[in-house]
Amino acid sequence: MQGRSDDASRTASAWRPFRNRTYAVIWTATVVANIGGWMYSAAAAWLMTSLDNDPLMVSLVQVATGLPMFLFAVPAGALADIIDKRRFLIAVEFGIMLVSAVFAAMVTFRLVTPVSLLAFMFVISLGSALTAPAWQSIVPLLVPRRDLGAAVAANSVGINISRAIGPALSGVITGAFGIAAPFWLDAFSNAGTIGGLVWWRGPKREAQRLPAERLASAIRTGIRYARNNPPLRATLYRAVAFFLFASAYWALLPLVAHSQIGGGATVYGLLLGAIGVGAVSGASILPRLKAALGPDRIVLAGTVITALALVLYGIARDPATAIVASLLAGVAWIAALSSLNVSAQLALPEWVRGRGLAIYVTVMFGALTLGSAVWGELAGATSLPLAHYLAAVGALLAIPLTWRWKLQAGSGLDLTPSMHWPTPVTAGDLEKRAGPVMVIVEYRIDIKHRPDFLAAIDRMSAERRRDGAYAWGVFEDAAEPGRFVETFLVESWLEHLRQHVRVTQADRVLQDRVEALLLQPAKVTHLITAETSGKPTEDAGDESQSFQPPVNIRQ
Repeated sequence: MQGRSDDASRTASAWRPFRNRTYAVIWTATVVANIGGWMYSAAAAWLMTSLDNDPLMVSLVQVATGLPMFLFAVPAGALADIIDKRRFLIAVEFGIMLVSAVFAAMVTFRLVTPVSLLAFMFVISLGSALTAPAWQSIVPLLVPRRDLGAAVAANSVGINISRAIGPALSGVITGAFGIAAPFWLDAFSNAGTIGGLVWWRGPKREAQRLPAERLASAIRTGIRYARNNPPLRATLYRAVAFFLFASAYWALLPLVAHSQIGGGATVYGLLLGAIGVGAVSGASILPRLKAALGPDRIVLAGTVITALALVLYGIARDPATAIVASLLAGVAWIAALSSLNVSAQLALPEWVRGRGLAIYVTVMFGALTLGSAVWGELAGATSLPLAHYLAAVGALLAIPLTWRWKLQAGSGLDLTPSMHWPTPVTAGDLEKRAGPVMVIVEYRIDIKHRPDFLAAIDRMSAERRRDGAYAWGVFEDAAEPGRFVETFLVESWLEHLRQHVRVTQADRVLQDRVEALLLQPAKVTHLITAETSGKPTEDAGDESQSFQPPVNIRQ
């Protein structure tokens, strides 16, 4: 009876995000838009085989799709964190609609060349790159935190439902109405998404006590945060290990259908549709698998199944074998993608979520783009089957090489702002751009707790660097045992004030562990560079700038 109850609970949790009307409306609209997008992708890849069926040129279609994500997702993520996400999405989605309509007209009048096809795919994918971090970062605004994992999985299901329908529909429509028809349908498929965003009114943002970050500074802050966030770094390493090799079948699938099997657009559409069917089927059992295996083993299983699918693609000489490979690839794709995406979401607090997810998207599409080019070149230099076999071997070898990096499994870390750092007391008004700032924290402990203290303070160093410090150190008094001084540098007074609002409840728990070892409360001192104190400077800091004599500001 308990087992049935658990199964029912997991099934209910999978559907729970749809109880929120806004999420349900936007999810439905994005599924329709993604169907159009997959129709476009399938038709474009097939169009390239008729314009130039060289393996490298065909694989460049995937490169043109993924490269904008690699190049522009991080700036887009910074924008998503500092401007209104809803208005930004509406504007960019409308731009995608216009560019897609222009390309559909060019296909209609047979003005498309291989170069112009790649150029338009790049521009349209640029729009997707600009919106990807914003789309991912609004998910927590649409559902409660307890439903975040289910909502992310449902988004993946939606993408794969569209993947199952779009390519197959593209093949049917191409056969019935010509190659231009899928492009016209795609051009207006996101009208519902635009309408849903116009209708939605997101939660009001809290009034900002500090000025908005500048774009360059926001980008640098996001990169620094990712570099000093171990859970996010682990997710990125595992993402590279999976997507680099899974990219092989995405890049080479048109050639498998066209050259290896000898099929037409309908066969290619069926293979893409089978990947979508496999993904949707895998999503239906994913909650149970997550409960039983956890995210690390799910990604491991997804990698092994992907390797098996690649081998089957290599030996496929008939549609049936390729369809089986596609079904397996779809199951593996949804299992790995959902687990990696949820892990990235859970590793990020709200203030940097757009940038953190943009870095995840950049790594994901960078691996897909690099892999697509490599496997396309390798297939051209050797053969399609060999390229698939080598990708399968690489995927299996990546498992032991990346296993020590663990994924986030649940919402154990509380990344909500703690706001427990007191506002520094200053002798007068300070120019917020003044800096750099040196923060000095003095600790006194019982010397017998030295190992525990150093271990705890070392963990706290990652939090300092992650939230704004560019140099950190801890020093022990040679003359007075048990006296330690922690120092870290921040580029400006404004950036240090941002540290105060970025610290999370999880950071507070770590700080409490340090304070439990102290004989008396820690003493905090703030020093500002004397020559720039009270003078405006650029928001962007320079870690190589010379250190000037500081001014003491007591807290």
